[in-house]
Amino acid sequence: MVHADVGIVHPGSMGAQVAAQAVAAGARVWWSAQERSDATRQRAAALGLTAVPSMTELASECAVILSVCPPAAALDVARQVAATGFDGVYADANAISPRHMEQITRVMRENGATVADGGITGPPPREAGTTRLYLSGDDPAVETVRALFAGTALTPVVLAGPAGRASALKLAFAAYNKISYALAAEASALAADHGVLDDLRDLAAHLLPGTPLAHPERLVSAGAKAWRWEPEMREIAEAWRGSGLPGSFADAAAHTFDQWRDHKDDRTVTGDRLISDLMGRPADEP
Repeated sequence: MVHADVGIVHPGSMGAQVAAQAVAAGARVWWSAQERSDATRQRAAALGLTAVPSMTELASECAVILSVCPPAAALDVARQVAATGFDGVYADANAISPRHMEQITRVMRENGATVADGGITGPPPREAGTTRLYLSGDDPAVETVRALFAGTALTPVVLAGPAGRASALKLAFAAYNKISYALAAEASALAADHGVLDDLRDLAAHLLPGTPLAHPERLVSAGAKAWRWEPEMREIAEAWRGSGLPGSFADAAAHTFDQWRDHKDDRTVTGDRLISDLMGRPADEP
């Protein structure tokens, strides 16, 4: 069992389950309730997390702080933590580009903190074998985070080398995995516009079973998550350009996901509605 005081910023759908694994390992997990929603407060309380009123109190209580937040907020969160003078272990587990991870590393090291670069793959961890936490960066920080989650439903995997490697792996995987949803939706919109959507689905079921193109109900999950996936696509585009590659695939996927922003966390939206959104017309219009 791990006996440590750990902070989580912020316990959303993924962060809450990451925090729950730390609790299961024996850690006491704190979070800053400042300006957070009632839904977040209820989620945190149900998982046994301890609330503090501000980031300053969070930093003073904890030797380890985990950042699990939307990628667009990752650098601002790091700056908020750094402003408290935090000098413990800071683990950024967000879907950000290697360049942004390097910026966060510099910000956190100014006060003497050690930094672990983290990349989470898979769904929110609830059972073993579904979700991995890839880690790179400062060896002491990486080992602390690895030990924290060893034996939990969040499997830590250490990558030798500096901060940025785990982020690069996360984004490379997300590029293939999540852009496939955008591509399936756009292909379906083309077929729908010409009245052959059912035929496309039948063809995909025959030749591409297991893909979002063959199973349109899978688009529902993408629609509900599109508000988070859109900024992740921007990070992927930046990472590609940083490697001398065009970022146009990710830019296009970001545009697709942005058209679904009104369906945030909506599990009732249908795949046909999402396809119709791309076509700019109501779902029941032929």
